[in-house]
Amino acid sequence: MKLNVIVPLCALITLTQQAPSSETCFCEFTNSERAFPHDKLSTAEDSASRCNTNITPQKTLELESLMLGLERRLPRLEEDVATLEREDDGELYGVISLQVVQNELADIMELITRLNNTTLEHQRLTHVTTTKLKDLKAEMQELETFDTMQVVRGKLDNQRLRTDLDQCRNTVHDSTNTSNSPQVSQGDCPHGQFRNISGPRVSTAGEYPGSYKYGAWGRDPKPEAGKESWHWLVLLTSANKHSNYVRLYSSLSALIGGVSTPGNVLIHTANPTTNTIQGPNVVMYRGALYYNCYNQDEVCRFNLTSKTVANMKLPKGTRYNSKGNFCHLDECYPFTDLDLATDESGVWVTYTTKQDFGNLVLSKVEDDEQLRLGQTWYTSVYKQGVTNTFMVCGVLYATRFVDKETEEIFYSFDTTTGKENFNLGIFIRKMYPNILSLNYSPVDQMLHAYCDTYMVSYKVLFS
Repeated sequence: MKLNVIVPLCALITLTQQAPSSETCFCEFTNSERAFPHDKLSTAEDSASRCNTNITPQKTLELESLMLGLERRLPRLEEDVATLEREDDGELYGVISLQVVQNELADIMELITRLNNTTLEHQRLTHVTTTKLKDLKAEMQELETFDTMQVVRGKLDNQRLRTDLDQCRNTVHDSTNTSNSPQVSQGDCPHGQFRNISGPRVSTAGEYPGSYKYGAWGRDPKPEAGKESWHWLVLLTSANKHSNYVRLYSSLSALIGGVSTPGNVLIHTANPTTNTIQGPNVVMYRGALYYNCYNQDEVCRFNLTSKTVANMKLPKGTRYNSKGNFCHLDECYPFTDLDLATDESGVWVTYTTKQDFGNLVLSKVEDDEQLRLGQTWYTSVYKQGVTNTFMVCGVLYATRFVDKETEEIFYSFDTTTGKENFNLGIFIRKMYPNILSLNYSPVDQMLHAYCDTYMVSYKVLFS
């Protein structure tokens, strides 16, 4: 029975295999999309990578450093030539002075040669990079035409939406924090736009002329009732590095005349010790002194009424103990790692961290009952190319040393928009070579500078 079933099946299979095919069926597939040019994408990625490698902040800093070096050497050469003219008696003194001038000229010629080479290299690099960027833009625009499913465009739209959402959240957060106080919000300046600095309005040696090179002075933007005209002074009395008290004056005239009332308010009897002052960059706000705590990467707040100290730890990697100072070509200012500042909106702190490669970091200090760090911004300006910073209406300003008579406000960072400006060109006429601390007072729109044992003030001019 089984055999009878198998035989017909075998016959059927054979018949099917032997039957010729009368028609051939073709399935034609046509791809309407162009083949994606992966080689062009790879070329564009390589070009972008080379641009990132060739264009670095260090190249700009190199040119700026050479320019500043030349600016410093030329006045020195003029002084040496004047000395030669005074001392030239045709004999020994003239020969020595001439040798000094020749050495200065040789150094200047070397600087000019390096500057010319660097400038030519920058011009070549700019030309090449501009051409590459134009080509890269054209290639990317061509590659965008392959995005028929709008995937990349959708991602970009989503990214923009996320950015707008973050800004909205920050705005709500800031308005919540300031809703109970009359403080001016960041970027909203009641005085107008910061335009310039006046000449020196006040210059005084105070009570201790020539005694303490490093220090700071100013006014409390939010003083207690009855203390609206008070001024404060901090002198680094221990090796130009540390202090353990703040000195108070009932008025500006009292400070100039050296009449201190009520006198010193001690943080601690020892100097230095835990929670005493380290470095000159201190400020007063709401009856409390803000400063860099001794031997710590922390901000201290000393309440002058209760005599209590609150501490706030800065982010991990923050440089302290004179490892992240303000500098210019000739020297660095020791223990200026942290710079406290006040403006219309409160207290701020600038510092550097290991992970930010020495660039300035700016944070808002929230002066609640519990001292804490608020929002943080990251800048592109290198700390050691800066001599001081201060805040005006939520905008960070940085200065640099030009010469013994001039300091330049060259940089700004707007915390509202995130925009940086490296070319402000606002000059401060100095009465003494070094501005060792700089504080803005929103009470009277004055800049209070401590300069080589002298106290000097300037008026901030708004449009």
